[in-house]
This record gives sequence, structure tokens and C-alpha cells, in this order.
Amino acid sequence: MSTVIRAALFQTAWTGDKESMIQVHEQAVRDAAAQGAQVLCFQELFYGPYFCQVQDKAFYEYAEAIPDGPIVKRFQALAKEHGIVLILPMYEEEQPGVLYNTAAVIDADGSYLGKYRKHHIPQVPGFWEKFYFRPGNSGWPIFDTKVGKIGVYICYDRHFPEGWRALGLAGAEIVFNPSATSRGLSAYLWQLEQPAAAAANEYFVGAINRVGVEELGDNDFYGTTYFVDPEAQFVGEVASDKEPELVVRDLDLAKLREVRDRWQFYRDRRPDAYGPLTAP
Repeated sequence: MSTVIRAALFQTAWTGDKESMIQVHEQAVRDAAAQGAQVLCFQELFYGPYFCQVQDKAFYEYAEAIPDGPIVKRFQALAKEHGIVLILPMYEEEQPGVLYNTAAVIDADGSYLGKYRKHHIPQVPGFWEKFYFRPGNSGWPIFDTKVGKIGVYICYDRHFPEGWRALGLAGAEIVFNPSATSRGLSAYLWQLEQPAAAAANEYFVGAINRVGVEELGDNDFYGTTYFVDPEAQFVGEVASDKEPELVVRDLDLAKLREVRDRWQFYRDRRPDAYGPLTAP
């Protein structure tokens, strides 16, 4: 039985309105499926601009219920039609005034598997996220999909090693990190942190970033979306730093056992000694 899965990531630029942005992503699903992709993840807050460059309550209107809102329903039908697992990074409204930066996970038969809520919320110039989001309270779930065990970490989360490890301990084989990250701020970390996390935790990572400068601010989103394997090696080329791109790569999950048997990081952990790390 083959252990190779074909996985996809989609980076794109803001189109100027919500409906056309959704349509661009619907076409990406069709294009990925046509290339044989079995799983596809979109960028952070995929159907809107990165509105956190400003603090404006008008953007609360982008939030909707998960899974009962129209966008999840729309992509559930598309996932079922094309037999593809989808990770949908969205703005979630649990109830009025209770809002999260969330990723919904849809299996290849269109069923809703659950969601991950972003834990770490920045509040720095150009990334005023505490204005929009509560910190996540859903733990670090693993989604048992048709293609394997998937975890999600969202953008700023990637700077914190604890969640990466929690996902590995829970059995993640692939972790997706949808992001909106700017050239001037974090480019030096982009191709450092996530390969390091993949090696330290011995799984595949899919890192997605949008592209372009949007009308809300000066953030220059630099794309360079990629997959990285558990030896911290890029799988194929890194995507463009300026243009929309669908990245489709074959990932051999057999490599996880090979690397874990070689290094035994999970065997040699010392959780009995880590208590001070969780002190406030």
C-alpha cells in the first residue's frame, strides 16, 4: 500500500471583494484536484483581506459560524465533489462579540471534522489581532482525515514551540501553518522556524503565506509557500514571493517512521523535568 499522498497549498493576492476571493479559492480546489491533490490548505483568513492592518469594527462582518455558516457549507460540497480534504482558515463568530481566528477541517467526503482556533494573538503595528480575536481555547486537535493525521497551527503560533510539540505528541503526520506574514517583519524567520519545527517534531509541515500589498496598509506579503519534510528539507521548490501559486507536492509518510526510528526524540523527552516551562 502506497504511503505517498499528494498535498497542495494555495497562496494568492486579495481580489478586492469577498465573493470573487471565494471564487478564486473554489477554482484552486478544482485545479488541485485536477492535479491529483488529496488535501489542500488555504492561507490565513482566506476569503478576505488581511484586515488586521487596521482596527475597524466593520471587519467583524467577515466572521461567521463554523460549521453552520455558508462558507463551510459551500466548501463541504466542493470537497465531496472532488474527493479532497480541505483546510479552511476563517474568521469565526461563536456568538456576537466572541470571535476567533479559526481553521475548519473538511474531509474528502465533505464531512466536517472540527476546527482549530489560533492560540497566540499578536498586537503589534500592522498586526492588530487582539482587536479582532480571542485566544484559542480548543487545544491542539488532530484530525483523522482520509489522507492521514493532520494538525493546524496558524501564523503567529509558529513562533511558539509548545504547540508544535503538542501536535507531534498527538500523532500529527502533516501540520499546516496558514499565515499572513510581511516581508519587512518576519522574512528572516520564515524559512527557519518551520523547517526547524518539522525536524524537531518529525513530521511534514505545509507553510502558506499570501502575496502582495493590500489597500489597508503597507504590509508586503511575500508568499514563498512551501512543504518541508521531517529532515527539514524543502519538498520541491519554494513558491514565488510575488505571484499567486498553487503548490502541489508528493509527501511520503513512510519517511516519518524512518526519521523517528533514527532519532527517537519522543523516547528521549524528559517531561518530568519540564514543569518550570509551564509556569506563568
